[in-house]
Amino acid sequence: MHRSKALCLAAATAAGAVLSLAPIAAQAQAAGNWPDKPVRLVLPYPPGGNVDGAARIISDQLQAQFKQPFLVDNKPGAGGLIAGEFVAKAAPDGYTFFMTANGPLLFSPTIFKRDAYDWRRDFVPVSSVSFTPLVLQVNPSTPYKTIGELIEAGKKPGNKLTMASPGAGTQNHLVSEYLQRDSGAHWVTVHYKGNAPATTDLLGGQVDFNFDQISVAQPFIQQGRTRPLAVTSPQRLPQLPDVPTLQESGFKDFSTETFTGLMAPKGTPEAIVQKLSQALQKILADKAVQERFNVLGSQARAMTPTEFTQFLDKEDKRWIPIIKQANITAQ
Repeated sequence: MHRSKALCLAAATAAGAVLSLAPIAAQAQAAGNWPDKPVRLVLPYPPGGNVDGAARIISDQLQAQFKQPFLVDNKPGAGGLIAGEFVAKAAPDGYTFFMTANGPLLFSPTIFKRDAYDWRRDFVPVSSVSFTPLVLQVNPSTPYKTIGELIEAGKKPGNKLTMASPGAGTQNHLVSEYLQRDSGAHWVTVHYKGNAPATTDLLGGQVDFNFDQISVAQPFIQQGRTRPLAVTSPQRLPQLPDVPTLQESGFKDFSTETFTGLMAPKGTPEAIVQKLSQALQKILADKAVQERFNVLGSQARAMTPTEFTQFLDKEDKRWIPIIKQANITAQ
């Protein structure tokens, strides 16, 4: 009798072990076959711009590596919420990913006051892709030669300083809010529907300054149509070696860059997430690929899923309080 019970217990234990290993084996098998059909990279912006450019660079490389199409699917609107919701509700099978940036992933759900998704609840971080610094630039008709002079002007009661923003809650806008909060300066933020009209009014002198990505700002700086005062990167940029960082300008420990990265729907097999992340680490370490990002004014940089999760957590804790303190809402 005792021997019979022992045999039954051993059999049950073995069966349980087999059952517990079954999901792991299934994930490994899924990753081994993945991808066996086209993969969609869903973007929150229309064609053009850094996020779209970054997506097309990696889609070409991923297609070459995996021998399957990686399709760029632009779904703009509602501050990125349309694309984000689409991916959050997609089947977590490794064939739909969110190619996103700071605003659509972290800021828009708070700004639009809509529980469309939460990155911790609805997505799995795969990898960062690129990082792009911003340049604080003024119209050359203004008298400001340094960021210190601009800040001093912003501290004067009744000043008429104006800052062009490509939209409420964009990284450009939040950096401006950060500077006001930390410096005690104030100015009027003029929101536009995108970067192009904001830049047009800066060049025309309708507004005094803005924050813009280096890839957009550099031609105007070279032509003398704008004057750079500071960059938001941790170090000076090789394109603008004479322009100080915000840290050098007195904003200690402050640096920020717009990022692009890949997110998977929650529930996507970990083996697939790891396989894609490892592929991106290899791709983004390639010198030729890095040069393509340099043309966009960006730095190619891959993170592991764990590193990217930690990075997003820090960014979330850093910027969401600023959004709430400034009462930033969708216009």
